[in-house]
Amino acid sequence: MRVLGIETSCDETAAAVVEDARVVLSDVVGTQVDLHARYGGVVPEIASRRHLEVIDDVIALALDHAGIALRDVEGLAVTTRPGLIGSLVVGLSSAKAYAWAASKPIVGVHHIVAHLSAARLAESGGEPPPVEPPFVGLVASGGHSDLILVRDWLEPELVGETRDDAAGEALDKVARHLGLGYPGGPALEAAARGSTEPVEFPVADLGDSLDFSFSGVKTAVVRLTAALGPDDTLRRRADLAAGFQAAVVGPLARNAARACVAEGVDLLIAGGGVAANALLRSLLADECAAAGITLALAPMRYCTDNAAMVASAGCELLSRGRRDDLLLDCESTGPIARRRG
Repeated sequence: MRVLGIETSCDETAAAVVEDARVVLSDVVGTQVDLHARYGGVVPEIASRRHLEVIDDVIALALDHAGIALRDVEGLAVTTRPGLIGSLVVGLSSAKAYAWAASKPIVGVHHIVAHLSAARLAESGGEPPPVEPPFVGLVASGGHSDLILVRDWLEPELVGETRDDAAGEALDKVARHLGLGYPGGPALEAAARGSTEPVEFPVADLGDSLDFSFSGVKTAVVRLTAALGPDDTLRRRADLAAGFQAAVVGPLARNAARACVAEGVDLLIAGGGVAANALLRSLLADECAAAGITLALAPMRYCTDNAAMVASAGCELLSRGRRDDLLLDCESTGPIARRRG
């Protein structure tokens, strides 16, 4: 089964063709980083307008790189939630138009489930990893910090989430506060490599909960830099970056491993933009090794938003009979239910 995936949930205009949920035939991403850099973050109106300008070219490139025509795909998959509403509308409207024109089935994909599916994709030239339920998935990005229990791809279950800022959002905001540039997460990680004495910051104690909280440590950075003053803040910027990074990614790794133990599963997968962070990947490996858990990380190129992960998730849904109506919103992607109790 070959599926054309379309992703426009935020500021990446992406299209890809994936075969049998695992083999990437093409993967095209039109980035908007330069457009938003001057503002220090994504401007929704600018993002949606840019999607409109380039989406047809991106889709055409994805089909061309895969060496096929639209008539050759078995269906289309498109991100329908969550995300910036204007950006999502562009992708959904385009996917519906292409599906109608080619008389192909269409299915909506939840963005978080797509990030989980990224762990199924092969590195360039490599073999697809054997990632199948049951597993716990950690999705950490600019908008999300979620722990998802997957015993069946069609019924993901939320077992942990952030109570305030997402991990990537916190990293971006502190990077901006420290004057490290945009995008903030990679800039803060780069600055942290120069640290010789990381600052220790408090980590929220949420008891037995698998949830996260990052607003308190973010506030701690602001208060400390105010006390240090601009000169000392600049001098200790690498140490501040390293300490804050550790305070954010440490709970992500610990709670992810705890979730596997609590749910009795021995596979942990991780995806999302923050999953590209080297310290997080290292801590996840350590936590999993200590607990006897197998770790499957999304390939680096598929951690940030892309359409290959959407097409992969779409393959799974379409192969199991899911379809959406062109006349309605894509309804197969309802919110991921939170575990009760």
